[in-house]
Amino acid sequence: MALKTLFSRIAEAQDVRSFESTPGDRPQPFDDPRRLSILNEIEQSELGWFWATNTAGKITYLSASAIAKLNINASELAGSVLSGLFIAGQEDDRDESATQRPLPFLLRARNTIHNVPVRVAHCDAETWWEISGKPQFDQAGEFAGFRGSAKDITTLREGQRDVSRMAQFDALTGLANRNRMEKRLTSTLTAYKAAKRSCAIMMLDLDRFKQVNDTLGHQAGDELLKQVAQRLERIVGDQGEVGRLGGDEFKIILPDIEDRGRLGDLAQRLIQMISQPYSINGTRAIIGTSVGIAIAPFDGIESEELTGGGDLALYAAKGGGRGQYRFYSSDLKSEAQTQRQIEEDLRDALASDELEMHYQPLVDAHTQKVKSFEALVRWTHPKRGPISPAEFVPVAEDSNQILALGEWAMRRVCRDAASWPKELGVAVNVSAVQFAHPDLPAIVNNALLSSGLPASRLELELTESVFIGDPQATQDMFLKLKKLGVRLALDDFGTGYSSLGYLRNAPFDKIKIDQSFVRGACEGGNNNAAIIKAIVSLAGALDMVTVAEGVEAHDELELVRNLGATHIQGWIFSKAIPHSEVMERLESGTLEYEANGPAKARAERMAVYRKVGLVHEDHRYEVVMRNLSSTGARIEGLLNVPLGTDLVLDLGNGQLVITKVVRSEEAEQGLEFETKLISDGADGLCTRHRVSPYALASAGMPLASLPAGNYNLAGMVEQGVQSRPQFMQVDISA
Repeated sequence: MALKTLFSRIAEAQDVRSFESTPGDRPQPFDDPRRLSILNEIEQSELGWFWATNTAGKITYLSASAIAKLNINASELAGSVLSGLFIAGQEDDRDESATQRPLPFLLRARNTIHNVPVRVAHCDAETWWEISGKPQFDQAGEFAGFRGSAKDITTLREGQRDVSRMAQFDALTGLANRNRMEKRLTSTLTAYKAAKRSCAIMMLDLDRFKQVNDTLGHQAGDELLKQVAQRLERIVGDQGEVGRLGGDEFKIILPDIEDRGRLGDLAQRLIQMISQPYSINGTRAIIGTSVGIAIAPFDGIESEELTGGGDLALYAAKGGGRGQYRFYSSDLKSEAQTQRQIEEDLRDALASDELEMHYQPLVDAHTQKVKSFEALVRWTHPKRGPISPAEFVPVAEDSNQILALGEWAMRRVCRDAASWPKELGVAVNVSAVQFAHPDLPAIVNNALLSSGLPASRLELELTESVFIGDPQATQDMFLKLKKLGVRLALDDFGTGYSSLGYLRNAPFDKIKIDQSFVRGACEGGNNNAAIIKAIVSLAGALDMVTVAEGVEAHDELELVRNLGATHIQGWIFSKAIPHSEVMERLESGTLEYEANGPAKARAERMAVYRKVGLVHEDHRYEVVMRNLSSTGARIEGLLNVPLGTDLVLDLGNGQLVITKVVRSEEAEQGLEFETKLISDGADGLCTRHRVSPYALASAGMPLASLPAGNYNLAGMVEQGVQSRPQFMQVDISA
């Protein structure tokens, strides 16, 4: 017979000792003394307890062994109501979908009580009982109180809680697992649709995690994932929930955030913090991460749709060079197809010699004479035209073509540089994948021997990503390369996971200051100049030369000179040029460059050719945007627009920018933005916020001027008669 059934039958026939002396509340004794003996044995064994209440719900009996579990004595218990023993509102917390009524309701309604879990109030540790019972009635049919059974289910609940947690949380990191994250996102988006609230997601995976896993072992990989999870939770905090989807993939749900400036800042912080070194069993490990961002309702209102957008944005971030973030946009699907096509075409390009090397000069900061050149690979596709290294180099790394590309570049660079004057050096970039390959010293040596270039004139530029994996193997590679006689430069210093330990242990000859510190160094409100000064001082103490990268304006040039940089590299002197132009300069003897650039650095303008919308009053015009910066744009397509005219630039996907005409010549206008654009995480710009048609309508903007393709205008109020357009639109494509 089941224990619950036994308890129930005993409870129906039991004789209880009353805490009160009211004769009507005291049941008649058992007819058979053996039944009372069974009852006592069950109570003393603590397999279950019994209880009874009177008509007022006050306890008239409770097993002595149950009372012993409580921080309350029998005299205090006398006259207490049964429901007062338990914490209200926690009866059904094991199952959010449970529909069983709480214990106080069942007692008041005089309903049968069947296995109701309740949390005990008078215990030091969290304790749970399961209560069952039936209402009792006298011969006249009048309610006479309750009689029932109870048992301790604390251990059972803990086991169920562990099982439930295993179903919802990742066993390794303790983060929410894929199943929980999908349910949370679905429920959040469902609730937010009606309230017209926003929700962002971030998709992350780790760059170079496989290399750490392969070189240090799976246990080290597991420990690394735990530390990554801790960093993610610490950075995100109460802004959202972090989950691990499996492997090295993570997802973050961020309710009520649609500010792309705030999301970009958070993504950048995640990238920087995840890229800091890890200590794994006494070994140093370094990884990175890329982030894809999608925002509801702009990028989707269903869980699958939004997650797909985040995945596409993550793919674009990885394709753009890793260690960056990207926002989802509708054109990413075509970008993904382009990436796959690039992978196929790159194999043909290597075989058909479509690639070539260009060279950018590094000049002495004071004499402005060329000291060396940096070799940069260029690809002109026979159909698509020039393809940026930022596009095809990451593809080469992902498709394992980087080794072939790197060997080709090493041979070509050494061959070209061998024809230069002997005082000029050449630098070639070496990726982390190439550096980790044991054949690298042999490849470098063969390139030197076949070209006749002295090893002292060849410089290998390395980024801090070469320090991943086994420290001893890294140090051995440094020794082998230095034994060849080549020079080593640390590129992009100051970004990512810079460590002084690299400079102490690695035999670098040069430090290159990343251009991100040169950008904005002449503006107030940042510490770029102080950082540059610190790097220069450190390099000087270690007897290393320094190169300031990305110098474009005269104020930047003056600043880095005054801060002590020994060499300058940037467009203010020259872009990267083909080898034929290098030879022309060398033959003419013009080894000294003149600084040629704007007086002051300004917001970087990107040359574009893109049709966009321009809204004036209740009219929309189609114009061509020629260039774009964070503060303004140049457009063509409207005739004689007066200075000071207020316009709204529609960049698509809900991106509206309030602008003012600050320059106007016939069909060309220069626009100044009221609010700066922000980085989209790659090489593009976007608005901080996107605007819904509902917000535009409430602000009084005529919706008839907006294109139906960019907004969901279905069901909106029909607009009235439009006024006559004030400007003539011209087709400049003709």
